[in-house]
Amino acid sequence: MNDSSLKITPLGGLGEIGLNCQLWESGGHVVMVDCGLMFPDDSHLGVDVLIPSFESVRAVKDRLCGIVLTHGHEDHIGALPWIVPELKGVRIFGSKFTLALVEHKLVENDLMQHVELCPVTSGQPLKLGDFTFHFFPVCHSIPHGFGLGVETPVGRVVHSGDFKIDPHPLDGHGTNLESFAEFAGPGGARLLLSDSTNVLRPGHSLTEREVKNSLEKVFANARGRIVVTLFSSHIQRIQEVFDLAAQYGRTVIISGKSLANNIDIASSLGYATLPERFHNAYNGVPDLPDDKVALIVTGAQGEPLSALSRMVWGGHRQLAIREGDTVIMSSRVIPGNARAISRLINEMYRLGAEVLYESSHAVHASGHAHRDELRQMLEAVHPELFMPVHGEYQHLVMHGRLAEECGVKPENILRIEDGQPLTVLPDSFTLGAPVAVDYTIVDGKGVGDVGATVLRERRILGDEGIVIVSMVLDDESGSILQGPEIISRGFVFEQQLSYVLEDAKCIVLDEVEETVNPGKLRENIRISLRRFFRRVLERDPIVMPVINVV
Repeated sequence: MNDSSLKITPLGGLGEIGLNCQLWESGGHVVMVDCGLMFPDDSHLGVDVLIPSFESVRAVKDRLCGIVLTHGHEDHIGALPWIVPELKGVRIFGSKFTLALVEHKLVENDLMQHVELCPVTSGQPLKLGDFTFHFFPVCHSIPHGFGLGVETPVGRVVHSGDFKIDPHPLDGHGTNLESFAEFAGPGGARLLLSDSTNVLRPGHSLTEREVKNSLEKVFANARGRIVVTLFSSHIQRIQEVFDLAAQYGRTVIISGKSLANNIDIASSLGYATLPERFHNAYNGVPDLPDDKVALIVTGAQGEPLSALSRMVWGGHRQLAIREGDTVIMSSRVIPGNARAISRLINEMYRLGAEVLYESSHAVHASGHAHRDELRQMLEAVHPELFMPVHGEYQHLVMHGRLAEECGVKPENILRIEDGQPLTVLPDSFTLGAPVAVDYTIVDGKGVGDVGATVLRERRILGDEGIVIVSMVLDDESGSILQGPEIISRGFVFEQQLSYVLEDAKCIVLDEVEETVNPGKLRENIRISLRRFFRRVLERDPIVMPVINVV
């Protein structure tokens, strides 16, 4: 590679929200920026998480100078446990809070021996190979997130990180556009990569002060228990609930492992102050009047094993949603989770609770900049080249159009997707041949063993069911010693449609008479029964012949 060049290869985050991970390369040195995961949607049946394909990382691991993290959300750090074992002694850079979350994750997986955690601050440039990183504090829904200003051989590059612009942040950590503008210089930055999540939302995002004012009205008027569910990493809003509970004489009870872990970390680092009356439901729930209780629980996305879901559906040992509760869902709906959240809200109303959520009440402020705030970032950095990141393709397109409105030349707007390498040269840029970046599926302890074929079979099992044909054949004569037995699961109600299965047995017997080879017999039975079921019932189950020859 030309020493005066910068190659950026996005491994995730361009075309979806999640999986944020990029490789930056210059002069033979490589830096990974973020290493996130994505949670599955309804099409990923039984899957735990999705992580980037790390083939490109493995190819350059001997030249990897380190991993730079913008902040500690799962879509930016969650995939680290799957790659750090292959990167012996890799250095990971981030804020103290971000690295504390990373450490907890790696300790749980017994991986700390593979890494060196290196805290960075906003006033401390970091030299990694041909790159010099500058860290700019940004306002986001997690403490101590950073935007990046990077000195490269081809000019100054700005990565906004996940940000919003809150002129009067409650915790004092705002997004200082002047710092970004000063770094970019009078002529502007060579390249800007900017968060596209909320480009479709006009105006400005709600401020955290507005959210706190809405929460205070709830605390002032609620006569029963107050139940708040939110992202467990939103320490600032958790602190708001702590403060309001103390102000209105309520005891705080939390429930949820990730919530307890993050509160412990934030408290130990001085980012959160626990109220005097504070309990973890795991250790027991005090007997208190309903109007003296404020609950903070996990489950803002309707996750089936979360504290809120178990409180609603009856699986929580200590707590349950009941009549008179006021439930505050203080988070946005992640795409793919709307149906689960809607079911949860409906059931809470059936149980007699009042439910407040973002679309009807000002109980959540996004941590991502709306359209006018994105415009402010573009105008502050004034980039020559613009690359929208962190969004679905529609977000990338609309952010590109916004950049054009802000003066970026249309030919300099780079709407690229995962796996498309961008090489920036001193006076030009090129797009390289795409690399394979299909995400890797993690299911239990299996990594990458579940793919499109397995997911398709799971969908068929869910939609059509399975039919198992079992029998034993004599090795010499080929005659049936036992069976055939037909077992249906998720296909038909056997007592009602037993005649269909009896007809299926006759088809199996016909195939046994006509076919000698057991391997061929299995395939013929599969084909014949699927054809029969499609004709008779217009259903297409998985057919699994199990033939033993003795």
